Amino acid sequence: MNPASTTHLVLIPSYNPGLNVLETVRAARAQWAPVWVVVDGSTDGTAEQLQALAAQDEGLKVIVLPQNRGKGAAVLEGITQAAALGFTHALTMDSDGQHPADLIPTFMAASQAEPQKMVLGKPVFGPEAPALRVNGRKVSNGWANLETLWMGIGDSLYGFRVYPIGPLMKIMRGNRFMRRFDFDPEAVVRLCWAGVYPRNIDAPVRYLSAEEGGVSHFKYLRDNTLLTWMHTRLFIGFMLRLPLLLVRYLMR
Repeated sequence: MNPASTTHLVLIPSYNPGLNVLETVRAARAQWAPVWVVVDGSTDGTAEQLQALAAQDEGLKVIVLPQNRGKGAAVLEGITQAAALGFTHALTMDSDGQHPADLIPTFMAASQAEPQKMVLGKPVFGPEAPALRVNGRKVSNGWANLETLWMGIGDSLYGFRVYPIGPLMKIMRGNRFMRRFDFDPEAVVRLCWAGVYPRNIDAPVRYLSAEEGGVSHFKYLRDNTLLTWMHTRLFIGFMLRLPLLLVRYLMR
């Protein structure tokens, strides 16, 4: 492994992920340094296990939040601390083993080559992927592309991606949303509005069964209601920004 980066880190928000989190973190560390895990009020004992792992690995840092705040809030805490140390970019990935750790260097290299952009994973689904989830995300993707006048969002929901920390922090501090499940899609739309263009890279996604240690916190009614409210807000914002977005569209 190359020396630890001083600009790009891997950031893993984690809430009651099950034991797969240890394998996920080890796989990320095998590809990159540093790796930070933000434990978002977990109650399954993984915080202690991760802290023990970090005590033996100087390339791993664990931040423990006392209460569950949501994925977006966990990411905000992580990037805020990272920015204070001079980091400029963060690759986010899930803690449950769904995302491809072996592609971390590829995504980081793409970000280093074009640091002004965000690098988005475009999911490649296996046969085990639930059809409801695969087809349902097409709705969110359609709205996200409309709300940005097709600036190139390959997928609005896949959380394996590299963010420029500065623009993301500014956006999140400027509104009280983006703190829970709505974080991933709202982040890419608002970053597009801010002039941060996406670069898309295909990346496999695994849906693990319960027997494989898979854990899902997705609640169909609750989270789809949250996404509906989010896209309602974003569409209003889109209409207000439409003249600027049209100018950008014509310039492209």
